[in-house]
Amino acid sequence: MWKRIFPEGVPVRKRLFDLILVVPGLILISPLLVMIVLLIGIRMGSPVIFRQMRPGLKSKPFPVYKFRTMREAYDEEGKLLPDAQRLTGVGRFLRSLSLDELPELFNVLRGEMSLVGPRPLLMQYLDRYTPEQARRHEVLPGMTGWAQVNGRNALTWEDKFRHDVWYVDHWSLLLDIKILVLTLWVVLRREGISKPGNATTREFWGTGKD
Repeated sequence: MWKRIFPEGVPVRKRLFDLILVVPGLILISPLLVMIVLLIGIRMGSPVIFRQMRPGLKSKPFPVYKFRTMREAYDEEGKLLPDAQRLTGVGRFLRSLSLDELPELFNVLRGEMSLVGPRPLLMQYLDRYTPEQARRHEVLPGMTGWAQVNGRNALTWEDKFRHDVWYVDHWSLLLDIKILVLTLWVVLRREGISKPGNATTREFWGTGKD
């Protein structure tokens, strides 16, 4: 139980900071969460929550939770259609304000994520990182991070990873507070929601292949 509340390798003051904000925060936004659940249920049906395994601290897999923003749609060969064709109007709205990320607060509560840290990406990316890029997994993944307030999805993958590793090397509570404040500004301005020419962002195939 103690390891769940305070994961090994995570500074206690960082974990306490997360809990102090997340516990009352979840209570305050619970009506909003209910409204989003109802909206998705009515407009898109079930499931309401999108669940996917992502690499966390030390690359350990964990299930990340988000509100579903895409419909299940396949081509004639049974392959998923591109994101742009599956992203719904409701999903686009939720993504524009980052509301689809709110269920990750439960990941933070469970000790699998932090409010601030490198974003948890796909499991298949693990073998595509350089050793330097892989250092992003030396800390808990976050709901927002240094890359998200410095360009978000408009950045190249290499730039994102440079920001992630910079955060690993320069972490402090003051930096986390700064990133949280800047995140509110970025979300309100709806900056960097998607990669130019993409519904979300392009897949990462490795350095030099982006």
